Amino acid sequence: MDIEDIPRDRLTVRASRSGGPGGQNVNKVSTRVEVRFVLAEAGWIPAEARARLAALFPGRVTSGGEFRVVSSRFRDQHRNLRDCLKKIAAAVDAASERPPERRPTGPSRGSRHRRMEAKRRRSALKRGRGRGTFESD
Repeated sequence: MDIEDIPRDRLTVRASRSGGPGGQNVNKVSTRVEVRFVLAEAGWIPAEARARLAALFPGRVTSGGEFRVVSSRFRDQHRNLRDCLKKIAAAVDAASERPPERRPTGPSRGSRHRRMEAKRRRSALKRGRGRGTFESD
């Protein structure tokens, strides 16, 4: 997904002051950007991808069902907004990929052989622990 494909009218964008070092710029200018959208109402994302999005990124989904992305990497609000949109696009791309179907397989011949060999060694070790005789002088 490209950042141009994300409908801006469906997003809630909030700007606030960034934390951390930076002097007066950080204390005065709202450069940190938070972008949210309601996941259930995001018709621009396929339903399967929406479900996978919630499963892949549970920390980004709020209790109200909103998908939340934050950026404060840059000292410019517009660049942070663009960074948020890139993060959303990357998350949607990751969720759009179908996981490969698992084909169940049996244990290999080598793994069966190693397992039986380990069992034989352990058995011999335990057999050697038999009760010994106590000899007194």
